Formats: sequence, C-alpha cells, structure tokens
Amino acid sequence: MGSLSTPSTDRRTAVALFSRLRTPQGQADPFPLYEKLRSRGAVSPAPWGGHLVTGYDLCAAVLRDNGWLEPDKEWRARQGPRTRWSAPSSREISNTLPALNPPEHTRVRRAAGSFDRGTIQELGRTVDGIVDGLLDSFSARLREEGEADFAALVSERLPIATVGSWLALPAADWDRLRDLTHEQVFTQELLPSASQLTRSDVALAELRTYFLDLIRHRRTHLGEDPVSRWIRTWDALEPDRDKADEGVYFLALFVLLAALETTSTLLSTMVLFLTERPGRRDPLTASPDLVPAFVEETLRYDPPTHVISRVAATDRVLGGFEVRADEMIHLMVGAAHHDPARYPDPGRFDLSRNFAQHLGFSGGIHYCLGAPLARLEAQTLLRRLVTRLPRLTLVRRPPRAPRVVFRRLLSLDVALA
Repeated sequence: MGSLSTPSTDRRTAVALFSRLRTPQGQADPFPLYEKLRSRGAVSPAPWGGHLVTGYDLCAAVLRDNGWLEPDKEWRARQGPRTRWSAPSSREISNTLPALNPPEHTRVRRAAGSFDRGTIQELGRTVDGIVDGLLDSFSARLREEGEADFAALVSERLPIATVGSWLALPAADWDRLRDLTHEQVFTQELLPSASQLTRSDVALAELRTYFLDLIRHRRTHLGEDPVSRWIRTWDALEPDRDKADEGVYFLALFVLLAALETTSTLLSTMVLFLTERPGRRDPLTASPDLVPAFVEETLRYDPPTHVISRVAATDRVLGGFEVRADEMIHLMVGAAHHDPARYPDPGRFDLSRNFAQHLGFSGGIHYCLGAPLARLEAQTLLRRLVTRLPRLTLVRRPPRAPRVVFRRLLSLDVALA
C-alpha cells in the first residue's frame, strides 16, 4: 500500500517537473515531462498534496466511477476561508454544471437539454456560413500581407460566433465575452496565483452582471432561442423568480465557457498539426472521409484540457495508494493519452487509431455536453481548409499561454507555400 507521505526528493522532483511545464519549452512539448511523471508510476503523490494519475486505464476508470466526485461548492467550503477555493470566482464556477454532483447535476443537466440531431443540423447550417465568411476574410489577409494569424482571425472567432448566434447574444458583445472567458479560466487552473484569481474574480463578476441583465431583458422578449427555453424550464422548476434567473444564468455561463476556451484551442491545435508537416494534409486532400479521424487524433494527441480533478467520496485505494475521503486527485489526461499501454507509439500522429475511448471530452456523467458542437465546428473548418487552402504552411512555432490544465495557443502564423 502506498504511503500518504511524500519523500522530499520526490516532492522536489515533482515541483521541478511542474515548473518546467509552465516554461515555453514545456508548453511547446509537455509530453517528455509527462513521461517522467508516468515513470514514477500510474499514481504518484502530488507535491502540494493529493495524487497525480498518469495511467490511461486508471484515469478512465475514475471518470466512470461515481465514487469520485467533482470538487463542488460544499467541498470548496470545507477547504477553509483562506484558500484558493474560497475566491469569489471559485465559488461562482462551483454553481455551473461541470462542478455539480448528483442529484443536483442530474436536475440541471436535464434542464439544459442536449444537442440532439435537429439542433446539430440547424447549427451545422450556421457553422457553414460562419466558416465560409471567416475563411474569406482570412484569405484576403493572406493575399494582402503574405501571412496571417489563424488563431486570431479564425479559431478565436468561430466558437463565439457560433454560440453567440445560437444564444441570440448581440454580436457587438462577442469580443468582450470571448476576452472574459480567457480571464475567468485562471480559477480553474491547477495552481493559480493570487493575481490570477483576482483577474478571474473580476471577469466572472462582469459575466454575472451581463447574463442576469440579458435574462431580465429576454423575459420580456421570449423567443425560441435556448435562453428563452431555459427561462421557461426554470420558471416551471423554481417559483422564486430570482432563483430561476440564477438557474438560467449558470446554464448560459456554462455553455459560453464550455463552447469558447476549449473549442478555440482544439481548432488552433488541429490547424497547427495540419500545417507543421505538409505530409499530414495529403491524406485529407485525397480522402476527405479522414477529416473526423484527424479531429479525434488531435483530441487524443494534445487535448484542450490536460488535467481533470476529482475528490474521493469515501476512503479509497487507487493504484496501490490510500486516498482519504475529500482528498483530491488530478487525472493527467495529457499524460494518459500518451500512455503506451493504451496507445502504441503514442508520439506518432496516427489517423488509423481507435479513438472511441479517448478522454478529450472527459467521461462518465460529466462527459462534455458540447462535444457534438465542438466536433461539428472542427470537422467543418478542416473540410473547408483542405479544399480552399490546401497549401497552408506554418510560418513559426506558436507561443502558448503558461498553463497546465487548459492549453492555449496565443497565435498561429501561417502562409501559403
């Protein structure tokens, strides 16, 4: 049985590895560092307490096991008043769907609805038009300047235009909402600094004001958009009008955050993989049926979310280690996706893999509600790219935000070969 204590040498090693993950070199290629973490075992003590899980099978099993819970609002309150979990942004995000546990999670997920076939077909027409418009503008910039930032001109704009249109949010607000989404993410990072938490606090306070004002206005102009439907649903569930508005707000906030940050990263990463090696686009040009496989291998190789955290509902044993009730574990999804026991030759970008079980959209009851929409945007964009701009080539290696949980390319400069 593993010990709960962490030897000082192991602690120093883990601290050094995580420090390197935040460097430009670590962000560009974290996978050798993950391999070093995995060499310590599929489960190892985290330097700040709790455990790191790097083995694929254990990560997948935890996500399917209801004995491992989200760090919800009750758990955060138990951590004390002077911890990162007591920050206003942390408390706010704990009310969104991904941070809920049953039975509240079941209730809210049912109220949220789902991306059924009809919704996806409707959104498909919207995404087609948005992608064509963005690529028109992007192509014009390429002709004018010789190179262009794909992340700024396409990857960052497609998700907000899609979800903004779907939720019927004013187009004039889209850029600000996208910027606030990038700011709030720090409260969901692994080890945020005090200044980063403050930035998240400010961003989420503004998002709260924005959506509550929007909901109050939408009540007098009900339509067939999702926000209007959620208002009707929550009015039937909750007689208190203010509480019903809060329920709608947290659903709208969840959809915005889930639809923007990770999807834009998926799009940029996918195009990075397409353009950094010209040989990768040839199979797509010859066989567009491989587009879904390219998207899934992107999600396997370098998913937008590299860490998923859970807490033990009761005393447990995980990979030979004792984990006490309420103790946190971190599923290192980026490492698990490069576990050679699950993916032979994991460092090879391979379109012939079986992608059915990758963890890019989490798993279990918390499997990403927006996965069909993210796939729709990615596949639509990739099909258009290999048709309209088949000679797109990477100009320079892109810089990345110094994060561990949520990957993000800060730019993606490309040109026509």
